[in-house]
Amino acid sequence: MSSILDVGGLTIGNARDEKVKTGVTVIFPDAPATCAVDVRGGGPGTRETDTLQDGGLIDQVHAIVLSGGSVYGLAAADGVAAYLGAQRIGYAPGPAPIPVSPIVPSAILFDNANGGDKDWGETPPFRVLGAEAVKAARNDCPEGSVGAGFGAMAGLYPGGLGSASEQVGDIIVGALIAANPVGSPYMPGTQAFWAWPYEKESEFGGERPPADYTWSDPIDTKLTFLKMAGQSTVIGAVATNAALSQKQLKRLAIMAQDGIAMAVQPSHTPLDGDTIFALSTGDKPCDRPVDLAELGAAAARCVARALSRGVYKARI
Repeated sequence: MSSILDVGGLTIGNARDEKVKTGVTVIFPDAPATCAVDVRGGGPGTRETDTLQDGGLIDQVHAIVLSGGSVYGLAAADGVAAYLGAQRIGYAPGPAPIPVSPIVPSAILFDNANGGDKDWGETPPFRVLGAEAVKAARNDCPEGSVGAGFGAMAGLYPGGLGSASEQVGDIIVGALIAANPVGSPYMPGTQAFWAWPYEKESEFGGERPPADYTWSDPIDTKLTFLKMAGQSTVIGAVATNAALSQKQLKRLAIMAQDGIAMAVQPSHTPLDGDTIFALSTGDKPCDRPVDLAELGAAAARCVARALSRGVYKARI
């Protein structure tokens, strides 16, 4: 099956705590990667996203962290930054012994009500999990109940980590998504995913809605039970081997967010923290606006497929 690793220049690391029922995923580029971010949900939890805004000093990152744990999960980036800094991987303001500054933006999802043991006192596990995840980075992309998807829920169903890729000419774009939305990824009353029109080779089960299907009021979303903001979220990244500027990557991230709406209803709610990073790891030319438009449309499809795969793989 396709994955974000088809883009090249990336490895993926995962770690989890089965007792706490949470996990961390690290996207680790082989070299500093140009990056942008788009935050669309009403209850986000992020770190260093302001660093990636247009006009700043920094336009490249050394890793991206996706974590469970809500606000506690932001500490996962501490473990990643400490490990990378010890390897002298980071922005270097001067020669040693001046420490480098690893640029490690991150986003978190809320999995603190999933039944795991959250009685961690003053020692939440996320800094350790972050370090474990980056040390485990390899050219492999497991899906389902792994990494940041380990304790996730999609509506009232198990959520998970999923990935997909698509080729546009000689350019590849891929997505890695931790699916934990308020909304349901399934069409009401069926086992068909909202994203079924974009499915390739039955990658999330091949289910289709009945020919006479009509929409009905869904009862399988967390909205039935949750009334407080910040309870859920879809977080992830898209990557491409196209040589995109940070400004172009911002547009790619914006378009990629549409994949959440293609896969989940409702999406981008006040209770979600939907955040998508976009990275460039290659040198393929993508100069015309129409080329970027095609790439962004493919990125949205990849997000929809990756989200659905994460849920599907968590259930089988």
